[in-house]
This record gives sequence, structure tokens and C-alpha cells, in this order.
Amino acid sequence: MGGGGKESPRQKMIGMMYLVLTALLAMNVSKQVLQGYISVNKSMEDTKKNLAENNKNIFEAFEKSLSGNAAAKPYFERAKEAKKYIDELYKYINETRNELISHVEGVTPEVADTFQMRFHQKFDDYDVPTHVMIGSDKTAPHSDPHGAVALRKEFNKLSDNLLALIEKMQKNPQEKFMPEEYESLKKKFAKIKPVDSGREDDGIKLTWELEHFDHLPNAAAVANLNKFQSELNNLEAEILQTFAGASGKLAIKFDAIKARVVAPSSYIQAGQQYEADIFLAASSSKLSAGDMEVLIGVDSLGAVNGAKGNSIEIVGGEGKYKAGTSGAGDQTYKGVIKYKSPDGTFKYYPFEQSYKVAPPSVSVSADQMNVFYAGVPNPVTAAAAGIAPADITVAASGAGVKVVSKGPGKYEFNFSGTGECMVTVSAKLKDGVKPQGLPVKFRVKPLPKPDLKIGGKFLGQEIKKADLQIAAALGAGALGFDFQANYVVLTWEILCKVKGKTVQTSGTGAMLSDEAKKFLKDADVGGKLYIDAKVKGPDGKPYPVTTALKVAK
Repeated sequence: MGGGGKESPRQKMIGMMYLVLTALLAMNVSKQVLQGYISVNKSMEDTKKNLAENNKNIFEAFEKSLSGNAAAKPYFERAKEAKKYIDELYKYINETRNELISHVEGVTPEVADTFQMRFHQKFDDYDVPTHVMIGSDKTAPHSDPHGAVALRKEFNKLSDNLLALIEKMQKNPQEKFMPEEYESLKKKFAKIKPVDSGREDDGIKLTWELEHFDHLPNAAAVANLNKFQSELNNLEAEILQTFAGASGKLAIKFDAIKARVVAPSSYIQAGQQYEADIFLAASSSKLSAGDMEVLIGVDSLGAVNGAKGNSIEIVGGEGKYKAGTSGAGDQTYKGVIKYKSPDGTFKYYPFEQSYKVAPPSVSVSADQMNVFYAGVPNPVTAAAAGIAPADITVAASGAGVKVVSKGPGKYEFNFSGTGECMVTVSAKLKDGVKPQGLPVKFRVKPLPKPDLKIGGKFLGQEIKKADLQIAAALGAGALGFDFQANYVVLTWEILCKVKGKTVQTSGTGAMLSDEAKKFLKDADVGGKLYIDAKVKGPDGKPYPVTTALKVAK
């Protein structure tokens, strides 16, 4: 409180009422915002269960494979060791979460273990979580068990243990990985260690501990802990799959093998490149050039007798075939997949594939971007080779599309939903209307939520006092959105500090009131400025926009 004189009882009462009103306002906003954390946390918990069940299935399959694959046992034992390290940290995080909830809700850790977020009474409490995880001094967080500092040490410990494990494995020929697998695991395990962002807030450098637990409501702190556990589940899945793959556990049983050829399209325009993937059905990405060859231009007999043919590149267990398409017409190619069995003998699988090369036919383009947007008109141009624009018709389906003709070859697409839209171009010919080429697929996306602007500039994390002093109106738009779209400010509410006192004002339309302009002009440097607005999008829908920024010099 400023001033040196005594306050009258009436002044004290007014001051108390103001504090209560401010607290109630903050609480209401917090309650609304924190409902989102409850939904996110519930999804996180469901994901954890699904990942845990999936990891259990992978682990059991890995274990069952030992009877038919002796080489898998060393990798399985190492996978169990890695799993033990992860389970220890997973359990530690669980205990940390229960300790946190028990302090906030006033229950035992055992009872806290059964709590669901939607039943929490104090999910918006941020004082107790900060005290439990950080302590009273954010510049020197405490080292109590299950605090943020201790949690960071546990993550560092897991990283060190897993790195030491694979380094030890790499020295043993019975346990080593391929170089690319080993380097990939090293990078993943090194990234487990928490890293400080280096950002600053009110002159304090934000550490990993502060960013995840300082002054956060209980709902957010619990959600962060659940996120950590979900990441550990993902890490465990990657370890199990990599270790099992390296051991040969996931090798395919080649009992009913057929050669397969998959091409993105068998109908190619002249001048384009034809591409196809040639591979064994249920093949493994571990197959390399030493295990498999794809020979073009020979048959099985020729390959057995040593004919070389044209060997193509092997990538991820698949042969990558490419051929030029300068001429039009039917094209055919054939060859053999030469596969090396575990006993060192070779087996041969013939294949043959045909495709058609045709002249270019149809083009459909969105005039403004490569996607469509729901709620606004989308200009479209369509064309077909050899067909006059007046003889072209366009049909579309999906995402609630409505097509309006705007002249020869010009259309306007409007969408009531999102997803995918298939566009078909047809031509009016003598024998009727016939499609020209295959349907073209577009993505239909929702309009981006608006962002606020002052003086034509989008608002970031802070705003200069000089910009506030000349502010006369609020604007809105979508940052980084190049589509022509009109956003209109309907209402606004401003909350800031002027000479240490919190002031608040509101209004309608884009123009700021004289009171609002005065508040912004006199806003305290270093203080927070909050703007809540309602913005009408190009689709006519109102969008709530909340911005919090720091007033800078």
C-alpha cells in the first residue's frame, strides 16, 4: 500500500472489497481455463494405459520368440534391464504425483493414488504445488524428495544408465547394434536429460524446474507429471522394438512369400517419372543389400545361373525402381527378388508389372492456397487438356462442399465441415459427359483462430510503452495465415496496472474508448496487460481471444 496517512474504516473496507472482487474475478477466469487441463489430463491417462498395454504385448512377444531364436536372448535380457530403469522412474513420478495431490487435497498418498482429476476439489490451487515442487525461493528450489530438483536428477540418472547400457552392448558382438541404430539410441537417451530454455521472466532465468512447476495450478502440475510418464511409455516401446529388431525377433517367417510391386499410380502423364516399391510381402526393414537384391530384366532361371540383370537400390528392405516416361503407351517390366535365407542359401521370387503412360490431362488448383478452408469462399480454377473451359464441369464431395460456377473454368467452393474433398473434372463430349483423369484430393481445414493487433502489429509476449501511447483501436487477424480473410473485433475488455493500481475497462467495436486509451498510455512499465476480446471470423462465428503481455520500455 502507498501513502503515509492512516486509512479510515471506510477506506479499509473499500480496499478489502476491492481485493475480494479482484480475487473472485481471477478465480472465475482460472476455473474456466483449467477445465481444459482436466480434459487433457484425462486423455493423457487414457494414452498411458493404452501404451502400457501395447508395451506389455510387445514384451511378451519378445519373450516368446526366445525359444526359436537363441540370438534374441542377450537383447531380451538387456531390454529387461532398460525396462527396469524406466519402471523405476515411472514409479518415482507416480509417487511424486501422489505426494503432490495429498498435500493439495489433504489426503494420504494412498488415497491420492485413486484420485481422478475431475474429482479434485483444489485443481486450481497453485500455492501448494509450488511449495511442494519448488519451495519458497524460486531462485534456489529445494532438494526435497519428490521435488522438481530431485525429479530432474532422476531423469539425468535414467539417461546415464541407458547410455551406459548401450555402450556396454556395443562392445559385445553378441549384443551390438547397427551403427545407425546405435547413434539413434544415443541421441534419444541423451535427450532424456531436462534442458533449461534460457528464457527470462521478470528478471529470473527460467529453469526446467520453474517452467514445469513454478506458480502452476495443481491441474497443470499433475498433467505435466502424467505427460512425463506417457513419454516414458513411448521410450519403452522404442527400446523394445529396436532391441527386438536388432536380435532378429521380428524377423518374418518366410513360409508363404510372394513378390509384391506397389506403385503410387499406374497411370502416368508423359514427362513425369514413374516410381514403384518392390518388396517381399511382410518384409523387414532390416533387409539390406547383403540380404536381398532386386534384379530387373532377368527371370528366376537366369538369376540362378548367374545373370546379373540391373540391380536397383535397396532402402528399408524395399527395392526402389525408377524409370523415365518420355513416351506414351503401355509399359511392362519384370525381374527377380534374390533373397538370402538364414542358412546362407538363396531363394528367388519373380515379379512382373505393367503401367500406362498417358498425355497430361486434368489440373485443379485452389487459387489462393494448396488447401481449402471451411466457412469462407474458396476460388478454384479447373482445366483439362484439349477441352475448352466452357465444356468443363466440376463435381466435388466431402466436408459438406457446395460448388458454385463463376464462369468458364472458374468455381467457388464453400465448406460446412473439414476433412478431405475429392474433386472430379469432367468434359462435355459428343457421346456424353465423361470424367477426365482421376479425382483430385484436397485437404479442408478450419479457419485459424484470430490473434489481436495494436497499431497493425500482432501482439507477442510484450509490447513497448511507446506503442501503447498511440494505440487507438484493436485489430484482429490470423498470424502467418496468407488466405484473404476478414476478422472483426466485436467486444474487448482491458485490465492493466496504472501507478500500481489495477484498472479495468471494456467496450464494443474495434475503436478504443478515451478511458481505454488513457489506461494504455499510462500503463506501468514492467506490469502485465490483459486483453480479452471477442472477434467475428470470416465464417461469421465469434471467437474468444485472450492475450497477456508485459509492458516494456
